[in-house]
Amino acid sequence: MDAGLEAYLKNGAAGFGADLDMDMIRSLFEYKGLLLDWNEKMNLTAIKDDKEILSKHFVDSLSIVPCLKGIGNLIDVGTGAGFPGIPIKIAIPELDVVLLDSLEKRVGFLNAVISGLGLEGIKAVHKRAEDAGMSSVFREKFDAATARAVAALPVLLEYCLPFVRTGGVFIAMKGSSAQEISMSGKALEILGGEIDEVKEFTLPDTDIKRSIVIVRKLRHTPTKYPRKAGKPSKEPLV
Repeated sequence: MDAGLEAYLKNGAAGFGADLDMDMIRSLFEYKGLLLDWNEKMNLTAIKDDKEILSKHFVDSLSIVPCLKGIGNLIDVGTGAGFPGIPIKIAIPELDVVLLDSLEKRVGFLNAVISGLGLEGIKAVHKRAEDAGMSSVFREKFDAATARAVAALPVLLEYCLPFVRTGGVFIAMKGSSAQEISMSGKALEILGGEIDEVKEFTLPDTDIKRSIVIVRKLRHTPTKYPRKAGKPSKEPLV
């Protein structure tokens, strides 16, 4: 491992309260290697520079660590190449994590990472969010759900709030969020959520503006939601 990159990752994570030990850093670098290897045969990330992967994928994923105090399990909806779920699992080993993605090839990559890194208490599931959210296996079974750069907030709320138990949280990882928040009142009311807090920050060593929208689940989501696959994105609750 490059000592400079190692220090960069450790310091960046520490800025968000994630104290990475050497085993965690080693696992993240191993993950980076697998990501770049697999990226040659399938589209996992447009970012290929080592430092940018550490910043825009790993440190960005770890920015929600302060939101996970007291959380026992987490579902990462539309996880893609495993962000933020895998870095979070590495940084908080005791957390149970489900990685949900609709593309089978990506789930194959996620399973290779889980196996290659010897991670326990984490599994990858090949399912659309709309279908998984209706399943008794997943519905209202999680202390927290998260999604990173998947869809606009009103759509994300319908994808993610059905997974969260009453009293739990949905953590949306966004760029600029003000307009999306202003459009989300109807979805929040229907689905049983309320915006608890919005944290805004600039990703360390970049000029990239990020925001974390924390939605508290106040009551059960009505059983008709999420609607059938494709409907939330075509006809959002706005």
